[in-house]
Amino acid sequence: MDHAGILAALQKGTFSLQGQFVSGSNYTFLGTIEAQEEQFPVVYKPLRGEQPLWDFPLRSLAHREVAAYLLSQALGWELVPPTVFRRKGPLGSGSVQFFINHDPEYHYFNFSPEDRERLRPVAVFDLITNNADRKGGHILKGEDGHLWMIDHGLCFHSEDKLRTVVWDFAGQPVPAELLADLARLDELLAEGASLREDLLAHILEAEVAALALRAQNLRQAGVFPPPPESRRHFPWPPV
Repeated sequence: MDHAGILAALQKGTFSLQGQFVSGSNYTFLGTIEAQEEQFPVVYKPLRGEQPLWDFPLRSLAHREVAAYLLSQALGWELVPPTVFRRKGPLGSGSVQFFINHDPEYHYFNFSPEDRERLRPVAVFDLITNNADRKGGHILKGEDGHLWMIDHGLCFHSEDKLRTVVWDFAGQPVPAELLADLARLDELLAEGASLREDLLAHILEAEVAALALRAQNLRQAGVFPPPPESRRHFPWPPV
């Protein structure tokens, strides 16, 4: 099944629950989607299972998962697995994401030096999305060797919330090809642009504006920033 087929299946395929992930604070489920005589596992995060947060709008985290996918695809980085917002799920509306088969014991904190060097797009993505919860276990290496990022419910806030374990490149130049992609983002987020309209279906207008400004600031600086000294800059727990 191709990428478009996966998105269609996530949205319209026959959906059944298989179990629940119990380590997180929000309700998250493992499910199965069946479509076109194919079957694959998915991660389902229903809105009704989100715990209220003082600093993020109520029942918005699943939407942020989808916004992260849309941004990753628009930039051409393919960092976030295919993700949709499904109106009708077993427990109501929520995000449905293609499950990445991976070794859960292999993550950021024990990545090989070669895999750590591949994380520059991850670091840029977290900077521009203002990721407040980039844990080491949220970076996966798929069975084909591709690096993926999951768990983006705490992204896109308009206030500075960045908390990540990936500070490897602080002070280093941002690669030219990534800066070029950030330059394209100006057009992608302009009034009337399709990405902007797609994002506004999931996050606030002020958050889209803040995303654009963070991308512009990083492009102008041209280097990865150091971790802030005035506040905690890593998530807890870190894995």
